[in-house]
Amino acid sequence: MPPLKILFVSPEVEPFVKVGGLADMVGSLPKALAALGHDVRIILPAYGSLRLDSHWHARPDPLGVDVGTSAHWARTWETVLPGTKVPVYALEHEGLFGRPEVYAGPWGNHPDNDLRFAFLCRGALNLCLQIDWIPDVVHAHDWTTGLLPLLLNTTLRHTPLGRTASVFTIHNLEHQGYCDRRVLDFAHIPPGEFRPDSTESGGAVNMLKAGLYHATKLTTVSPTYAEEIKTPAGGWGLDSVLRFRAADLIGILNGIDPAAWNPAMDKNLPRPYDQRSVTPGKAAAKLSLQRRLGLDEDAHIALFGIVSRFASQKGLDLVAEAMPHILDRMHVQFALLGAGDPGLEQTFRWAAEAFPGRVGVHVGYDNSLSHLIQAGSDFFLMPSRAEPCGLTQMYAMRYGTPPLVRSTGGLIDTVDQYVEGATPAVGTGFRFQDATAPALYNTVGWACATYYDRPAELHAMRLRGMDRDFSWNLSAKRYEELYGWAVAARRSQT
Repeated sequence: MPPLKILFVSPEVEPFVKVGGLADMVGSLPKALAALGHDVRIILPAYGSLRLDSHWHARPDPLGVDVGTSAHWARTWETVLPGTKVPVYALEHEGLFGRPEVYAGPWGNHPDNDLRFAFLCRGALNLCLQIDWIPDVVHAHDWTTGLLPLLLNTTLRHTPLGRTASVFTIHNLEHQGYCDRRVLDFAHIPPGEFRPDSTESGGAVNMLKAGLYHATKLTTVSPTYAEEIKTPAGGWGLDSVLRFRAADLIGILNGIDPAAWNPAMDKNLPRPYDQRSVTPGKAAAKLSLQRRLGLDEDAHIALFGIVSRFASQKGLDLVAEAMPHILDRMHVQFALLGAGDPGLEQTFRWAAEAFPGRVGVHVGYDNSLSHLIQAGSDFFLMPSRAEPCGLTQMYAMRYGTPPLVRSTGGLIDTVDQYVEGATPAVGTGFRFQDATAPALYNTVGWACATYYDRPAELHAMRLRGMDRDFSWNLSAKRYEELYGWAVAARRSQT
């Protein structure tokens, strides 16, 4: 394939701004695409929390953005994605992006999020025109950039961007960007687009729906999630739209950064390890983890790790319900890292007090501790009710820690079910179907039985997980192919 010009527009980019897995994808996939020879660039907002250090420089020309009823101007900051030559542009607008938060402040979602992210969409496209760099394809992400494909199809159709294709990725269909129709006027989108087969939903503008209807091609972050969202149970009210666009929708599994998550090179571990040294390496990490979280120093107890947002979507309420019964009846420890629902935070703090030495909790986020939990745990617990892709289960397998997951979304696509005593041996983890505390309890019991009664099979499971390739290499080639389809489809329309 000839080299393509590919623009990523996103509200989050690792390592600059991160709220969730979206940032990881946009910080990693462009690296893999650039390695394939493509001209890739990224645009994000310059939030007040973005550290504009000496690696950034301001472009001399102000950027005029065609929104609202009067002139809006932005300053454009430029750097490169660390370790690459991929240009990154940050749009600075004090009134819209000067606050430090991405989506929400202390009192909830910012009430002008519709205008903020409409500005991002239009500003990103205006920047392309200003620097005379016309992308072959724009890759937009989630509701915050849902207006971008619509702008290409309407307001900017007769500009040099009129032949630019769009790919729109759904990271989490639950968040759709409902807002007042004022955003259409603000972005100079024709008022006729306020209709059910474009932007309208329940009398409001649905920014995600706009992207679903108007993008040239659609993707989501795992093959199973691509099927789930076409059903009433998983479609969050948009399943009919996704069935309508089914021919243009493909699920491509997210990858991970193998350099950032490599137990053989990880400075957060007391003893880095690979497949040949996994047993002593994990034993050292387990002891270090037990000491750090105040757990009993016991090399032989089954330790279950959790690194997660504390939320019912992540199944952490199931953990809270099942944990006392598990601790009463099984010889286990838990190491938890995360934050979120205040009730769950309090429940896990109570568990640490009620079961001293067997439950360790750190409320908040700590990157070095997250690596240590992945390495030092015997099993990684991820009982999500919904999981479009998930990354932490991939990190766990890379660190030789079999995941215990619910069968949903990307967890199905990444974790192969262990079959006890199978010949040949199969499986990289444990899956269960029902989102209930008893189902979780029984699967933890199964993992414990494997740990205590079948250590050789557990060791082989660890090695199979470590052998899986979750890098972006394969997924980047699938995106490369999809971009080619999108460009061909777009140009056949013009």
